[in-house]
Amino acid sequence: MENHQDFPDDLSYQSGYGNSFSSEALPGALPPAQNSPLLCPYGLYAEQISGTSFTSPRMLNLRSWLYRIKPSVTHEPFKPRVPSHGKLVSEFNDSNSSATPTQLRWKPVEIPDSPIDFIDGLFTVCGAGSSFLRHGFAIHMYTANKSMENSAFCSADGDFLVVTQKGRLWITTECGRLQLSPGEIAILPQGFRFAVDLPDGPSRGYVAEIFGSHFQLPDLGPIGANGLAAPRDFLAPTAWFEESHRPGYTIVQKFGGELFTAKQDFSPFNVVAWHGNYVPFKYELSKFCPYNTVLIDHSDPSINTVLTAPTEKPGVALLDFVIFPPRWLVAEHTFRPPYYHRNCMSEFMGLIYGGYEAKADGFLPGGSSLHSCMTPHGPDTKTYEATVARGNEAGPFRIKDTMAFMFESCLIPRVCPWALESPFMDHDYYQCWIGLRSHFTGGGTNAERKDIHEGHGKAEK
Repeated sequence: MENHQDFPDDLSYQSGYGNSFSSEALPGALPPAQNSPLLCPYGLYAEQISGTSFTSPRMLNLRSWLYRIKPSVTHEPFKPRVPSHGKLVSEFNDSNSSATPTQLRWKPVEIPDSPIDFIDGLFTVCGAGSSFLRHGFAIHMYTANKSMENSAFCSADGDFLVVTQKGRLWITTECGRLQLSPGEIAILPQGFRFAVDLPDGPSRGYVAEIFGSHFQLPDLGPIGANGLAAPRDFLAPTAWFEESHRPGYTIVQKFGGELFTAKQDFSPFNVVAWHGNYVPFKYELSKFCPYNTVLIDHSDPSINTVLTAPTEKPGVALLDFVIFPPRWLVAEHTFRPPYYHRNCMSEFMGLIYGGYEAKADGFLPGGSSLHSCMTPHGPDTKTYEATVARGNEAGPFRIKDTMAFMFESCLIPRVCPWALESPFMDHDYYQCWIGLRSHFTGGGTNAERKDIHEGHGKAEK
């Protein structure tokens, strides 16, 4: 079969979120009527990958059956990767990260000139909890300028939600291939092996990793049956396989935040057919159907949730993925940008392209910000003054040519030292609010305020 570094433009996908899919690269490769026959078609091996415990409720149970040329167990023992990575974390504590209530912002990280692939270009910014305890999350960023060579990566710690910001990614998975452009996201479930090629050269983006949970579509509540992210717009790959002998092929496994490697003599992308509901997929953010205010006030950002990883507490997310896409603003007598806010949830934001409506300056594509639990934040001075200057006469306004996003979690993140010490840290971020001045009109003594109030009352009569 063709090498995964070839990049055809006519990839076919299967449509639907949470569906049970079937796909075969050779006719008749899927066994009829059972999962694990004594002899599989074409002499293939049957192998199941489980994303949940065997006894999880049916509506939550995730598993797929893969029919492959050689089983994934056919490799040498795993050994700690040398050299070690050093900038990946999956258990956050005071030995490897710090907590701060200060508003943080980073300028776009520059892509190095020296060769670096997706694995080595991946680094943790912040997170909370523990992959060992199966509860928590990590937020990473990546920069890369070369494709992965004769190797595949997988995370035993959690699901990856990949947000591309610069440069396409060609992602080969055990279920098939995904082409990912800026403005698209991919979900790479825990345990799946994948390789990242760069058809456009240098690439940059963001990754949210969740421990012990999986992403799902949010409930729509009073919105009704339609809107936000439509299930049919999520695309799963179709079966594709590599049969060639690959001496020295390396599997790189992220396990407890550490990297381990194992050698084998074949590509892990040797799956000729598969079926199930535990599968990688992608989604184009421009297909999101936003809902918004049609009379007064600014809607909470939760109205823009694409995917959520819920906790056992109703309405509380381990991690929400929220976007701020192009849309109309039409509210009357309303301060239209996001309101000033303190939140029991923690908010990590990134910008894919364009500008963000609450920050006139300083928040750039490829950059990021972190506002932790109960840390105040909101529009910068320039945005506030410009909004108030337009007054109530501002007509309908369309926000366009922008795509910002937010990872929001009920957990309080700890920040890695290399993120706090980064040369891309914006140490003047706080200055964007320092210029906010008082517009208070109720000064003077109590008697003077009473006279002013009574004067207003007489004028209204």
